[in-house]
Amino acid sequence: MARVRGQVDESKTEAILDAASALFSEQGGGVSMEAIARRAGVSRQTLYNRFPSKVEIGRALASRRMDAISAPLRDGGDPQTVLTTLAALLLDKIVGEDGRASMRGVALMSPHAPEVARAIYDAGPGESLRRLSAWLAEQDRAGALSVPDPDLAAEMFAGMVLGHGHLRGILGVPHPPFDRDARAAETARRFLRAFVP
Repeated sequence: MARVRGQVDESKTEAILDAASALFSEQGGGVSMEAIARRAGVSRQTLYNRFPSKVEIGRALASRRMDAISAPLRDGGDPQTVLTTLAALLLDKIVGEDGRASMRGVALMSPHAPEVARAIYDAGPGESLRRLSAWLAEQDRAGALSVPDPDLAAEMFAGMVLGHGHLRGILGVPHPPFDRDARAAETARRFLRAFVP
């Protein structure tokens, strides 16, 4: 079935994002838009129509990852379930091999393309913290938790979940084996103990 004029082929958008993610991981911010288009199998015009710059590509990549990670905050449920699921997703996305490669790519690009690195942080980890902070504030208002500083608590939770996982990822140091589900549940349990009303 032919596409309607003006209709966007989402498979091309995904191909561009996948190609950019791989190239940023391999080469850092020095990768050209032309190389991204070639790897994605799209024309330069298609690439620029969807993403006018690497900043926009970085923002879209981070937003896609952040939406997946923060899904439990939208899905609802009791705090233990929500935070355990969130912790497991953080561990998968950040400590897993794809996340480790992404972090290395961002670290490589930061000195040469700080605007891209900033866009990635703002749309990804920064937005994830804002969403978690907003969820914690809602829990506080509902009386389910007592969280006087939701921004600080959100950062504390992320730090508890990841430990040195993100640093190992950036440095390419192997992460010691661990039981993801047990670690996620234990982190959520200990975090919630600090904020029981």
